[in-house]
Amino acid sequence: MKHSRPLSPQNGRTGLLLMALLATTPALAHHGMDGALPGTLGQGLISGLAHPVIGLDHLAFLVVAALLSAMLSGAARGLAPAAFVLGTLGGATLHLQGLDLPPGELIVAASVLLGGAALLGRMAPGARLLSTLLALAGLFHGYAYAEAIFGAEATPLVGYLIGFSLVQYVVIAGLAAGASLLAARSRETAVRVARSAGLGAALFGGALLAGGLV
Repeated sequence: MKHSRPLSPQNGRTGLLLMALLATTPALAHHGMDGALPGTLGQGLISGLAHPVIGLDHLAFLVVAALLSAMLSGAARGLAPAAFVLGTLGGATLHLQGLDLPPGELIVAASVLLGGAALLGRMAPGARLLSTLLALAGLFHGYAYAEAIFGAEATPLVGYLIGFSLVQYVVIAGLAAGASLLAARSRETAVRVARSAGLGAALFGGALLAGGLV
C-alpha cells in the first residue's frame, strides 16, 4: 500500500498563502446589489449566484466540501453536494420564517475550520456520514445567506434561492470532479493539494472563529 508524503514545508507555505490572501481580501457585500434588497427575479438570481462566492467564509467551505466529496465514488460524489444545497435551503427557510439558530457566523467559521482539519488529516467519512454532516453545515450557511434577502418580495426571493442553490452545487460538484481527475493522474499531487487547501481553510476558519469570539 502506497503511503502519501507528509505535509512538506512547501505545502505549509501554500496553505499559509491561501489563508493570507483570504484574510487580506477587502470585505465585500454578500450579494451583488450593493447592499440593497433585490427587487426583481433577475436581481434575486444574480444576488443568489454572487453570495456564496463573494462571501469568503462560504466559498472556503465550498472548496472544502468539494475536496471531501472527491474522496467518494460513483453517485455519492454528486449526492453529497446535493445534501449540502438542501441543507442551505432548509437553513434559509428557517431564517425567513423568523426561527432562530445559534450564532450562524460562528458556526460557519467553525465548519470551515473543522472541514479544513478533516482535509489536513485526510479523514474520509463515508457517503452517508459526509452527506449528513454537509446537510447540517448547510443549515447554518443557508441561515446566514437568508440575511441578505430578508424582507424581499416573493419573486426576487425565489430567484435568490435558485441562484445560491445552483452556484453552490456547480462549484462543489465541479471542483470534486476536477479533484477526482487530478487524483486519477497523480494521487500524490491530489493529496498535496487537499492538504494545502485543508491547512489554509483551517487557519482561515480559526481566524474567523477567534475574531467572532473576541
